[in-house]
Amino acid sequence: MQLIVFAVGRMKKGPERELTGRYADRLDKAGPAVGLTWGGVTEIAESRAATGEQRKTEEAGPCLALGAERGTALIALDETGKSLTSNDFATRLSDMRDHGTRRLVLAIGGPDGHAPAVRDRADLTLSLGRMTWPHQIVRILLAEQLYRAVTILSGHPYHRS
Repeated sequence: MQLIVFAVGRMKKGPERELTGRYADRLDKAGPAVGLTWGGVTEIAESRAATGEQRKTEEAGPCLALGAERGTALIALDETGKSLTSNDFATRLSDMRDHGTRRLVLAIGGPDGHAPAVRDRADLTLSLGRMTWPHQIVRILLAEQLYRAVTILSGHPYHRS
């Protein structure tokens, strides 16, 4: 199953990008052994629309288009979503993979969050905590958890339960 991160907001050069890249590289190397491949990041600029609802709607279009392909699942990251342990997250990924999901899009919304259409389409709304995080930090956390999921599924000692 191919893993793709969709993100509203551009990641600039710097330590956040480097750390995200480090986990993505680890995922890219270790993932194929457990049937998970790294598909990269699709990022769009934040909308400049006048209202939050308009911005969310504009930002939703490319996300929904990416998730429209047959065999694609969508996880929307949102503070109101379900909080999972790392082991539970790894299990969710393996269940999706084992039930024929070919591609998984993990969507990081903009400052206004996700449009209702994205949350409605999502197979899972996932929370990394009830606090609001900048998208750069969310990318780091998500990349690390994807790599951690791969190590859990492969029995690697990186994760200690």
